[in-house]
Amino acid sequence: MSEQGFRIEKDSMGELQVPAQALYAAQTQRAVDNFTISGLAMPRRFIQALGLVKAATAEANRDLGDLDDAVAGAIVTAAEAVARGDHDADFPVDVFQTGSGTSSNMNANEVIGHLASRALGSTVHPNDHVNMSQSSNDVIPTAIHVSAAVACAEDLLPALEHLAVTLEARAQELERITKTGRTHLMDAMPVTLGQEVGGWAQQIRLGQDRVRAALERVHALAQGGTAVGTGINARDGFGDAVAKALSARTGLPFRSSENRFESLSSQDAAVELSGQLKVVAVSLMKISNDLRWMNSGPLAGLGEIALPALQPGSSIMPGKVNPVIPEAVAQVSAQVIGNDSTITVAGQSGSFQLNVMLPVIAHNLLQSIELLANGSRALADRAVAGFTVNQARLEEALGKNPILVTALNTVIGYELGASIAKRAYAEGRPLMELAREVTDLSDEELERLLDPAALTAGGIPGSD
Repeated sequence: MSEQGFRIEKDSMGELQVPAQALYAAQTQRAVDNFTISGLAMPRRFIQALGLVKAATAEANRDLGDLDDAVAGAIVTAAEAVARGDHDADFPVDVFQTGSGTSSNMNANEVIGHLASRALGSTVHPNDHVNMSQSSNDVIPTAIHVSAAVACAEDLLPALEHLAVTLEARAQELERITKTGRTHLMDAMPVTLGQEVGGWAQQIRLGQDRVRAALERVHALAQGGTAVGTGINARDGFGDAVAKALSARTGLPFRSSENRFESLSSQDAAVELSGQLKVVAVSLMKISNDLRWMNSGPLAGLGEIALPALQPGSSIMPGKVNPVIPEAVAQVSAQVIGNDSTITVAGQSGSFQLNVMLPVIAHNLLQSIELLANGSRALADRAVAGFTVNQARLEEALGKNPILVTALNTVIGYELGASIAKRAYAEGRPLMELAREVTDLSDEELERLLDPAALTAGGIPGSD
């Protein structure tokens, strides 16, 4: 031990100084020294997955007779502590590191080996014991899949469910409130506010389906492929045993990959999941922008709804309140769409038997899942659940909407209807008044045909 608070560690490349209290050793320190790039450490969910994988591999090696019970037990206990987050400060390696993620794998091996050695009172070697039957080339792809699957199951899918349920409840509550529909941002035929919000809810429901479908491929794990996919230094059945152990720990249906050459050389499942996350982001962007438009004003905009007033909106304009949650969620959506572009490029970087952009895939994929989960809950709780409706404003706009003349098409024809609409716009007169002058329809027929609420049902107006 040196007087400066360092200890000397060595690896196959020689000796170097490591902070005295660090649980990691030489290979992690080399990575810390080499990759002073972003200051971004690997995500918590990824470290959790590394811990879960190392516990599962120790159990598999024990059950296959390659690791004695005491060593395996010490590794499992240490790996579980890593998975819980007890030692996150000892995982300092930058996201932008060697493309295989070898530095993060060795970081986990060294920390777990140190903890297991301390508990056991004898040496548990990071390579020979903790990394037994493994390579970074199958551990890191496995950790990406495990971390993404757990994050989706525990965070994203419940958050999307919460948002969908919140939207569905508001849609039911607002099903009888009629408003002007809009296409091309221009006045169109009426819809109910419930129909509009129900459309948003369906977008989120379909997003859940898309994510679940992609997870079917994510549940296939590379573990057991070791260095190049052949499984060198791992016993037959090792990958299956690891998948079974991970399923028992997480409750998720993990399985050994049908083709480990594919699982090491590509990240197509991660790219697919990211693509579906992008669709969810697009949905959230659409919903957020609709809320912003509907909330605009309060005097010079649409002013159809009022979002909850959460904070002052201006440092110079007193009384101004902005749609801060939809704006934040729109930014989340932009970030997730950008992350997908990074993951797409990274997914193309499978050179022969290994993808070499694994850490950046893990970082972006897990960030997207976390952002979408948190953004969905914020949108549900701080925007959707609490907005109020300006019904007087909705009714005023409906009463002036000449596009309602569309309901007369089957009775008076398109051309006459267009003429009535143009005159109503130009003269600022109610549609009913002009229709009464230009057609021979009775007031009773016009009221029946032009009833905005009835028109939200679709079909031919006035028909049974």
